Amino acid sequence: MDASSRQNEIIALLNQQDRVEVEDLAQRFGVSLQTVRADLRDLSARGALSRVHGGAVRISSAASQDYADRRRLNAGGKQAMATLAAELIPDNCSISLNIGTSTEQVARALSGHRGLTILSNNINIINMMMGGQAKDLILAGGTVRQSDGAIVGEDAVAFIARYKVDFAVIGASALDADGAVMDHDPREVSVARAILKNARQRVLVCDGSKFERSAPVRICDLSDLDVVITDRPVPAEFAEAAQAAGTRILTAGQNESSEND
Repeated sequence: MDASSRQNEIIALLNQQDRVEVEDLAQRFGVSLQTVRADLRDLSARGALSRVHGGAVRISSAASQDYADRRRLNAGGKQAMATLAAELIPDNCSISLNIGTSTEQVARALSGHRGLTILSNNINIINMMMGGQAKDLILAGGTVRQSDGAIVGEDAVAFIARYKVDFAVIGASALDADGAVMDHDPREVSVARAILKNARQRVLVCDGSKFERSAPVRICDLSDLDVVITDRPVPAEFAEAAQAAGTRILTAGQNESSEND
């Protein structure tokens, strides 16, 4: 089977399932792992799929998974990370949170804090915290993305730039072992960058499954973050990059958090 035929079959498989694995494809086609990886690189360059560790996923699966379904994924890990994030944040301070199911869990974990000023482009977070103990709730202005309640675009970026908060807490769709933090929608990424830029302390909350996913738009690098909170040990390359950047890694659910000085 030539490369074109293999690649057409890979696309056909991804039309039937969310993910394909390099080893399974090599066995299926009777070729080497290197040959399959080359096929996946070619298809990724054409925008036909999104590469992840050990294989590839449908772009539609990576970018458009139903938001309600994503809330249910690894709910326990997200709650543990959120509890750890809330421990970093004192009463009577200001916080920005972006769109995401992990940041929504952080908002829940902050419900017992007093005197907080919350700025967000996430309608769900503002609705969740109404009637609680927060001092002020500020919803960014801009275009509402109806699939998940995110407010995105340049109006939201300009709105956020009017503030300087004590803490930024963001989530992301994908992490690379080299320290890159990524997402799918350039409009959403612009807002996340503005949130980070206009904060004194910058925290990423991202579970370990994000190392297995890919997204095309870079939000930031580890050097742009003060703390990364995750739910499992990170790849060695990522830990080394964090240490070089002076970024702490905190692992929820462990007796001793892994920290980089």
